[in-house]
Amino acid sequence: MDKRKTLVIAILGFLLGCEQPATGTRHFPPHGERDTLMVDEGSALHSVRRDGRLPHLPKMAEIYQPVALDSFDLPIINGKFVEALQNNLDLLRLQTRKKNQQVGNLRITYEELEETIRTLIAWQHTKPFGLNEQLEAHQIWGADQRSNVRFTGYFTPVIKVRKEPKGPYQHPLYDRPLEWQGALPTREEIEGGNALKGMGLELAYAADKVDIYYMQVQGSGFVEYPNGQLDLLAYNGNNRYPYRSIEKYIADRDDITPNNLSISGIRNYLKQYAALRDTILFQNPSYTFFTRKRSSLPKGAGSVPLTSGYSIAVDRRYIPLGSCLLAAFPVYDRKKNRVVRHEYRFLVAQDVGGAIKGPGHIDLYTGVGSEAAKVAGRINFYGRLWLLLPKRPQAHFISGE
Repeated sequence: MDKRKTLVIAILGFLLGCEQPATGTRHFPPHGERDTLMVDEGSALHSVRRDGRLPHLPKMAEIYQPVALDSFDLPIINGKFVEALQNNLDLLRLQTRKKNQQVGNLRITYEELEETIRTLIAWQHTKPFGLNEQLEAHQIWGADQRSNVRFTGYFTPVIKVRKEPKGPYQHPLYDRPLEWQGALPTREEIEGGNALKGMGLELAYAADKVDIYYMQVQGSGFVEYPNGQLDLLAYNGNNRYPYRSIEKYIADRDDITPNNLSISGIRNYLKQYAALRDTILFQNPSYTFFTRKRSSLPKGAGSVPLTSGYSIAVDRRYIPLGSCLLAAFPVYDRKKNRVVRHEYRFLVAQDVGGAIKGPGHIDLYTGVGSEAAKVAGRINFYGRLWLLLPKRPQAHFISGE
């Protein structure tokens, strides 16, 4: 095959690849130069891959790098975000140890976090054109040290339960065993071997252990009794085993083939092939315990109510709880089957998650129930993230774009 034919085939492959229909899968599309798209973000053109990553960016020398905030088209600070900011103030007050944190070359103090929150509140209901005079942005180096951060979504599920085992409602949701000696049991030992049975730790009984699994992944959820009563089951620790993704396990197997790796896709597959349910779920040894809360407001690890669209779960070793952040959030076009641009959003760090590890992954809270689940299931792409702090005279700024 001569070079001209090779070039024609490559061009056709690119054109056809850009028109593939969306499948709903949680897999990222294939990477490569042919998967990039030039988009106009503010005053600069950027090459964006299908999964939202920006290629060709230089490696960052430090975990955080100061960036001039005046180069961003900042969003309006609306009432909902102000509510999230007020919760952030409460989160800081609730912390028992108000200590400073060193992340790479950046020292972050409790006082700076509080000042940032109050500065943003002062700009409420406006587009903060002059915010760069008060705050500065520190870009985190992300999953690849080139500032690409993976964004996923999580939500608060609602599952139907009974107070006692009855009919199909045979799968318990457990409180944490406080007097357990030695290593806690794995998921398989708890669900397959009944390791906690008879200890009086059962909070309620669900009809499907898959419902319990996804409530554990989300960290909390509502249970609904036959009389319509709702109880919030909040996170109450785990068995200290590492979280392992069942999605990755399924993707690595040739004999397990759900239509897609979204929550709904895996649910449907396990309903159709119930014999594989335990095999798949037990691949994740991590097990979450709950405690019953008489509350209607889901809370995160910061012990304050979560705000859909603004609250995020982070790895607090890199992003302190109570932080305010700016995100270049990936905007996905289902028809084009790709991220077509990024939009700026303010976010607040108010939760943690077992699967959120390192400086390159955050989880956006999308709300309660089935609609929130659909929104969360569509988020699995890359963007960028900046920690907001009060202006530091000694900082050496680079251009934000």
